[in-house]
Amino acid sequence: MFGRFTTQRRVAAPELEPIKALSLQLVQELPRPEPEATPQPTAQRDKLLDAKVRLHRRLIEEINLSAIEKVTEGEARRQIAGLVAQYVLAERIALNAQELDDFVVEIIDEMTGLGPIEPLLKDPSINDILINGHECVYVERAGVLEPTPVRFKDEAHLLRIVNKIVSAVGRRVDESQPLCDARLLDGSRINIAVRPIAVDGPLVSIRKFSKKPYNMKKLVDIGALRPAMGEVLAAAVNARITSIISGGTGSGKTTMLNALSAFISDKERLVTIEDAAELQLQQPHVGRMETRPPNVEGKGEIRQRELVKNALRMRPDRIILGECRGEEAFDMLQAMNTGHEGSMATIHANTPRDAISRLEQMIGMAGMPMTTASVRGQIAAAIRVIVQLQRLSDGKRKVTSIAEITGLEGDILQMQEIYKYVRTGTAPDGTVEGHFQATGVRPRFLSELVARGINIPGAYFDPSKPL
Repeated sequence: MFGRFTTQRRVAAPELEPIKALSLQLVQELPRPEPEATPQPTAQRDKLLDAKVRLHRRLIEEINLSAIEKVTEGEARRQIAGLVAQYVLAERIALNAQELDDFVVEIIDEMTGLGPIEPLLKDPSINDILINGHECVYVERAGVLEPTPVRFKDEAHLLRIVNKIVSAVGRRVDESQPLCDARLLDGSRINIAVRPIAVDGPLVSIRKFSKKPYNMKKLVDIGALRPAMGEVLAAAVNARITSIISGGTGSGKTTMLNALSAFISDKERLVTIEDAAELQLQQPHVGRMETRPPNVEGKGEIRQRELVKNALRMRPDRIILGECRGEEAFDMLQAMNTGHEGSMATIHANTPRDAISRLEQMIGMAGMPMTTASVRGQIAAAIRVIVQLQRLSDGKRKVTSIAEITGLEGDILQMQEIYKYVRTGTAPDGTVEGHFQATGVRPRFLSELVARGINIPGAYFDPSKPL
C-alpha cells in the first residue's frame, strides 16, 4: 500500500493543503438528507455500498495523489480518515469504529493500491487470484479453489485496475491487443484477457509471488518429495547435470526450479529468461531478462528465442529458462550442448515421456531441416534428468517421477525411472493416499557425482527400504 511511495518523510503543512481543501469542499457540497426512519439491515447495506462507491469515485477524481505521495503513511491516513469521517457524518451512515477504519483502508487501497483485490494480495494463505468479470472473484488456498465476496463496481472499474497494473511494467491491453502477460511490482505473475477475446468481461489470473520462496527442506516437510529424492536432485544440480522440470499448470514447476537453484555454486554466472520475471534465485551473480510484446504498430517484439541467443553472448555458466514453450527449445538445446551444462528449464507436460515429445514438437517449430533421429539425438545429448510434478485431486503437489535419459538406441530415446509416486487410494475426506518408492535403478550420473566428491548412499535406490 504505502510501502510503494518513494518518499517517506514528514512534510510542512502547505503540502497537505490540497487534501484539506478537498475535505472542506466535500463537506460543504454534500447534500444534507432529511431525517428518515431507521432503515432495515439490507437497505442499510445497500446504502453503505452506494456511499462507498460514490466516495471512492469522488476521491479518486478530485484528490491530489501527488500530494499524498509526498507525505508519510501516518499523515495521509489521518487526512483521509478525516475526509471519510466527515462524509459518513454528513450522509448519516451508521458505522462503528472498526467499520470506519475498514472503510478508510478500502479507500486508501483504491487510490494507491489495486482496489478490491488488495487484501487478497496481502493474504499469505492465497496462492492464486482468479477474476472472471467484475462480479466473480475466486482464490486458491492449499490447492483448492473457493469463491470470495470481493466485487468490482463495474467492468470499467476492473479495467482501470488492469490498466494500472500493465502500465506499471510498460505493457498495454485493449481491444487491439486483448491478451497480456505481465507482473505486479512485487513480482507476482499476471495474465489478462479483455474483450473481444473475453466474452463476459475481463479475465485476470494472478499467481502470487512468494515472499519466502520454498527451499528443498520445506518441500520435503510438506510431503512433495522424500529427503533421499531431494538429496539426489540437489547433488545432480551441484554436479551440473542438465535438468528439465515438467508438470501441468499450477503443479509447482517454478517453485521446484527455485528450490533446486539453491544448490548452484555462488561462483557461477546465471542468466534467466522468462516471459514475465518471477524466478527468485538466491545467487549473487544473476542476470535477469524477460520478453517484450510488440508495440502499437506491431513492432519491437522480443521473443524468448532472441533472448536465448543473446544470453550465449553474455558468458553464462548456466541458462535458466523459465518456461520452454516454442521454437526457443532448439536454441536452448544448442546452449546445453555447447558448454552450458547444468542449465534448467520448465515445460508443460503430463509425464517425462510426454515432455520429450513436446520438446520434439517445439524444436520442429524452429523450422530447421532436421530428421527425427537428429532431434532425438540432440535431446539425448543435452538433457539428463526430468523431474515430473503433478497437482493431485486434493490440491497437494507431488514429485510423481524422477527419470534419467540414458541415450538413444536407433530412433528410440531411452529413459529409466529412478523414483516414482505410487497412488494407492483416496480417503473419505478426499485426501489422496500413496507413497514414494525407489524403482531399484541406479542412475548413470552417479559416476559423475563420485568424480566431484559427492557420495550418495546406495540405500537411496533400494526399493525394499522406505524412503
